[in-house]
Amino acid sequence: MSRRSTTLGLLCLAALTALSVAGCGTATPAATPTATRTPAPAAPLASSTPEVSKATSESLPTPTVTPAPSATPDDSAATPFPPDVNPLTGLRLEDPSPLDRIPVAIKVSNSPEVRPQSGLGSADLVFEHFAEGGITRYTAVFYGASPEMVGSVRSGRLIDLEVPAMYQAIFGYSGSSAGVKERIRNSDLFPDRIAAPDFGVGEPYFYRVPQEGKAFEHTLFSDPEVLRELASERGIDGRPDFGSQMSFSEATPAGGEPVTYFEVNYLTGTCTGEWEYLPESATWGRSIAGTAHTDALTGRRVTAANILVVFANHVYTDILEDTWGGGHMSIEVQVWGQGSALLFRDGQMFSGLWQREARDDMLTFYYGDGSSLPLKPGNSWIQLVPLETEASRPADRQVVLTPPKM
Repeated sequence: MSRRSTTLGLLCLAALTALSVAGCGTATPAATPTATRTPAPAAPLASSTPEVSKATSESLPTPTVTPAPSATPDDSAATPFPPDVNPLTGLRLEDPSPLDRIPVAIKVSNSPEVRPQSGLGSADLVFEHFAEGGITRYTAVFYGASPEMVGSVRSGRLIDLEVPAMYQAIFGYSGSSAGVKERIRNSDLFPDRIAAPDFGVGEPYFYRVPQEGKAFEHTLFSDPEVLRELASERGIDGRPDFGSQMSFSEATPAGGEPVTYFEVNYLTGTCTGEWEYLPESATWGRSIAGTAHTDALTGRRVTAANILVVFANHVYTDILEDTWGGGHMSIEVQVWGQGSALLFRDGQMFSGLWQREARDDMLTFYYGDGSSLPLKPGNSWIQLVPLETEASRPADRQVVLTPPKM
C-alpha cells in the first residue's frame, strides 16, 4: 500500500459517502474571514465533502474503492514523462520544442458580453472558479500550444496565487483589487512571474482590440508567446521541473459509471458549465447557459478530453473586491491538502480524490487506495466548486452539480 493509502482511503470513504448516501446530515465547517493561508480540512471528516440532498442522492454512485486498471499503461502514462510528452496533457508532440519553454497562465473573462472568448480551445488546462456575485472566471494554462491571442484578459483573484505556482508559469492578467494586489506583491511569484499593466507591463505584452458594443474593460488581449519573451528577458524561461505529475492512459479505467451529460450550475442562465459527451470525437463538448461555447479564433466548439470537478474549501476573506450591489469580498479557494474529486472521461464518471502536498505541486488525482486515477491524454477543464455543492440526477446518465450561491 502506498504512503497515501491510509489517509486518502479514509477521505475517500467520507467523500464518496456524501455523493451517494441520502441525508448525510453533517454540517460543513463554517467559512470564516481570513487573510492568511488556512489548512484544508483533515481526513477523515465527513464535513470535508459536498452535501447531497436527500431527494436526489439515491441515484448517485455507490461508494467504492476501485484499484487502478491492471493493464500496462503506455509510456505517456509513465513518470517521469519522455521528453517529447507534454506532462499537462499526456500527448506526444512531433516538435517537442514548446516543452522547453515556460508555461503561461492567463486570466480570461467569462462575462456574457465577452463571449466567445479567444484562445480557450488551445489551452492545456482551464480552471473555472467563482469570482463574485455568482459570476465565474477562467485561468487558462498554455504549454504545448500557443494561440495567437487570448482574451479578453481580466483582473486576477486569490486563486491566481495558486495556479501559476502549480505549473511554474508566468501569469498574465489585468490588475486586481488592492488586497489581492498586495498578496501578489508579497508572494513568491513576484516580480519575475507576474505580468500585469498595474505592475508596469503594457504593450506589446497586452494590447487593446476595440469592438463595437463592448465596454473598454473587455477589450484587452495577450499572446502566450510574447509573454514567454518577457520571461526570457527576465531569465526564467525554460522547461519546468515539475515536483508532481498527473497520470494518463488511453485505456478507460475500471469502475466508472456511464454519464453522457453533466453541468456545474454556478449561476443559472448566466454561468453554467454544461458538458455533453461527443462519441464521434471521444471528447466533451461545452455549452454555457444552453449555448455552445466556441472559440472566437477558430469558430469551433470548445471541447475537453477530461473534466475534473474539484471540491475545495471556499472562504470569504477580508479583501473587498468591489462595491456594486453592496460590495463583494474576495473568495479564497483552498486548493492545497486533499479533497474529493470527480473525473469525467470517455463518457463515464469516476469518483476519486485530489491532492496537492507542496506549493509547487500540481493537482494530482487518485483512487481511494492511493493509486493514480489516470486522465485521458488531452486537454482538461478543472471546475472548482465549494464543499457544500449539491448533486442531483435529473435523468438517466445525467448529473447536475449546484454550488451554493456565492
